[in-house]
Amino acid sequence: MKNSYLRTFILLFAVVAMSHATLSAQRTKRPTLEKLIGDSLTVIAHQYAFSDTIKRVAITVNKAERMVIVTANDDFGQQPFRKENVDQIYGLLKRQLSSDYPGYTIVAMAYQKDIRQLIPNYLRPIADSIRYYRANQLSVPAVSELDRPYQLSHGLTNRNIALWHSHGLHNLLNDTVWGWQRPNLFQTVEDLLTTSFVLPFLAPMLENAGARVYIPRERDVNPNEVIVDNDKADRSRYREYNDLYHWKKYIPGFADYKKWYTYQENPFIAGTYVQAKTLTDPYESSRIEWIPDIPEEGMYAVYISFRTVDNSTTEAQYSVHHTGGVTRFSVNQTVNGGTWLYLGHFHFDKGRKADSKVVLTNHSTKNGRIVTADAVKFGGGMGTVTGAKAQLLIDSIPTPFVSGFPRFAEGARYWLQWAGVPDSVYSRTQNTNHYSDDFQSRGHWVNYLKEGLGVPVDLAFAFHTDAGVRTGDSIVGTLGIATITNSIGDTLYKNGTSRWAARDMVDMIQSEIVHSIRATHRSDWTRRGIWNRSYSESRVPEVPTMLLELLSHQNFEDMKYALDPGFRFTVSRAIYKGILKYLAVSNNRDYVVQPLPISHFSSRFITPTVISLKWKATPDPLEPTAMPSHYRLQTRIDGGGFDNGFMVSSDSIYLTIEPGKIYSFKLSAVNSGGQSFPSEVLSVYKAPHEKGEVLIINGFDRVSGPEHFNLGPVAGFLNDKDAGVPYLYDVGFTGRQHDFSVSSPYKSNRVPGFGASERTHEDLVIRGNTFDYPYLHGQSIRKAGYSFVSTSVAAVRAGDITLEKYRMINFIAGKQKQTILGNVKKAPQFQTFPLDLQRRIRTYTQQGGNLLVSGAYVASDMYHSDAESQQFIEEVLHVQPDTTEYKKYGMVRLDSPADSGLKLQGQLNYHALPNTESYFVEDADVLKPADMNAWVIGWYNGGDQPSMIASKGKNKTIVLGFPFETITDTSHRDKLMLSILQFMFKK
Repeated sequence: MKNSYLRTFILLFAVVAMSHATLSAQRTKRPTLEKLIGDSLTVIAHQYAFSDTIKRVAITVNKAERMVIVTANDDFGQQPFRKENVDQIYGLLKRQLSSDYPGYTIVAMAYQKDIRQLIPNYLRPIADSIRYYRANQLSVPAVSELDRPYQLSHGLTNRNIALWHSHGLHNLLNDTVWGWQRPNLFQTVEDLLTTSFVLPFLAPMLENAGARVYIPRERDVNPNEVIVDNDKADRSRYREYNDLYHWKKYIPGFADYKKWYTYQENPFIAGTYVQAKTLTDPYESSRIEWIPDIPEEGMYAVYISFRTVDNSTTEAQYSVHHTGGVTRFSVNQTVNGGTWLYLGHFHFDKGRKADSKVVLTNHSTKNGRIVTADAVKFGGGMGTVTGAKAQLLIDSIPTPFVSGFPRFAEGARYWLQWAGVPDSVYSRTQNTNHYSDDFQSRGHWVNYLKEGLGVPVDLAFAFHTDAGVRTGDSIVGTLGIATITNSIGDTLYKNGTSRWAARDMVDMIQSEIVHSIRATHRSDWTRRGIWNRSYSESRVPEVPTMLLELLSHQNFEDMKYALDPGFRFTVSRAIYKGILKYLAVSNNRDYVVQPLPISHFSSRFITPTVISLKWKATPDPLEPTAMPSHYRLQTRIDGGGFDNGFMVSSDSIYLTIEPGKIYSFKLSAVNSGGQSFPSEVLSVYKAPHEKGEVLIINGFDRVSGPEHFNLGPVAGFLNDKDAGVPYLYDVGFTGRQHDFSVSSPYKSNRVPGFGASERTHEDLVIRGNTFDYPYLHGQSIRKAGYSFVSTSVAAVRAGDITLEKYRMINFIAGKQKQTILGNVKKAPQFQTFPLDLQRRIRTYTQQGGNLLVSGAYVASDMYHSDAESQQFIEEVLHVQPDTTEYKKYGMVRLDSPADSGLKLQGQLNYHALPNTESYFVEDADVLKPADMNAWVIGWYNGGDQPSMIASKGKNKTIVLGFPFETITDTSHRDKLMLSILQFMFKK
């Protein structure tokens, strides 16, 4: 018996032991398999996006359904899914699992969806129709520009886009102190850096495609603001003209009744508005005029306001009278009532002038509708919304509680209050936390646009930069965020569309961004994941919304690109293309991408009153649809603004001009998808009693970020050496970098470590390259009694211009300087004198042509490039660059020998510091004569460093080591140009 029990015990022990051994083996095997799968999935994901190691792989077996489900952490679902990587993933899982689970269906899931469903709609053979968000378009667009000389059929006409850029300045709730959300790093701050993408680039691109763009921050960087209103009498004029139907006053309307505004004070319910019935007879119509008293000549955004009422007209007829003429708009007043509505930017002269105004009429194609009118706003202005408690303020005394910054720098929370948005939208915390109010307000504002103002918003886009550091020369790169589940746990928008539509949109736009950057700037630009995380800006809107983190403002390598205007153009164009393509797919429409700006622009006289303009289209290697079909030619006469223009179907045109006036021209390429950015501006002038004709060559087309260096332990930006050149203007520069130690740690926003920068220029709009310098040079040439034409340097290099026809060339080099950015292999950009240009100018001077050259790097840029360039600078320009290190100037003493033929005495100043009037020159060339025929005619700061060299031999040459157009005083420019022309044309 004992033996029998013993044998049984041994047998049971063996079975239990074997069972434990099997379980132990399974436990050992299962984690190994999960890790193997996770590591393999990580390798696949890295082919498509940067990803952390994919972990928490789980293999769930459903025997009843004969199904194996594989899931992992969120990193798995953040990659962009394509047929290729989905096939790779399923191939991997089948190889690893099929033998253990024969006949089972294997499903890879992320965010509780089969990853095959996460392939975006536009790449799927059978689309998921519930993921197509289609807004109900307005029967009549919110705003129609009646004088736009072309129509768009494949762009974004009647599409409404909500767009915003980062956070903005906000009150820190101690009433007197305002601050940024992020620290001042690498000469900027996120709140202004993203502004430098959206305002000069992205918003205009979308509008050039026909979209109506809504921005919850001030979009005009002009710190002047003039409001003309029926409720306020001042130097500006509000006038009503009544005929058959009179303008009658109603409430509530806008009134700018305070110097500053506290929480819950709404200027759009503080005053009155007026209204009248529409009629079809133009001879019985009534009208209103808003005539501003403009404080400074310049460009001003024009905003209108009105009330939406029962039976509102869909075609309120507005006209903006500006220095370039009259631009007419038809406004649909069934939407956007009770807020500011942007019409455009226009040029106005200083003062109150009868021909500078906005006019509204009740004339219409339909009788008996209601047209309403309220205040009109010109310019951006300074912030007037405070963070102070209302009881602390007395309106009759100055207040310390406003930001003291231009309105465009402030966050959405303040602009939305100024724009009449309810406090329940702009202050979700009831004024207890302005930072939270600011970021929460944007999503709720999108819904207010839809539900409160009646705007059928198609999508929303939030432009941010992220934090994060990578070692070496690595890029943090581009992250896209969509929030699939809203605040109440729903995955559908109110119109029944799946919120997964937002992921499709994020995927498409992010793909465009990364592809464009890799092709043009940085071939290894990092694509980060597509996050599905709960951020207020992407969770709250009831439309597909993308939150973009373009790059890291904390990472030096990323910021080398972020500060470059060319990069900003590339990124903005990619976002525009992604939005265009997403809306085209969602609405089952074809699309065409707007063209790139034209090139090889030139002008010449055919007769004394007829000129020829020529140009070339610019192909887009990244987008085959972006070729122009027509061109929009706009004209400016003397110092006014540009007119509305007219369409040209070819790449050249003859125009008649009137002697005695400077005519300026700019061109935009147009196709059915939109209008390109404008060309450079060329100017021409025929003197009534001509002393001679000058050819102006605009060789200054550079836009770039500041010079940078990386020596390992120290790195950063060298603004004192080369601050770069903004496109038109820059609002992002806050001050020079002062912490260059790579190992310097972040401690706080006030002590952010490596990259820390000054705060000296936070409120300054810095002037950049306006591409309008032939006009400025031409003003001085005209005053001296000479005629001129102008051309781009590209046309000269291509041989489109016969230089030998002209006795003198005025070559504008500006801050042209060879520049290389990124690791995409291509020739240096922006050389002062490329070899083909050198050869044409050399031939011209050998035949006796006279040459004036001015620029900051005219000698130093190419001197050490190659032997031919050095010879050109010495033998044609007759100068050499001085090697002196101290080159901080700003003033020039003029001094030419009495027998030289030049009458130059006195001194002049040029812009050497950032300013609002002109680009500045931080590091001008010191020159010295290269031969016995050359001599010094100007000195920096009255010292021993030559700034200007003249030469006389077979031809005459004058070289300025600083740009002529940066001379601060107009009379000094005129006097210098007169002396130069007299010298050049004297036989």
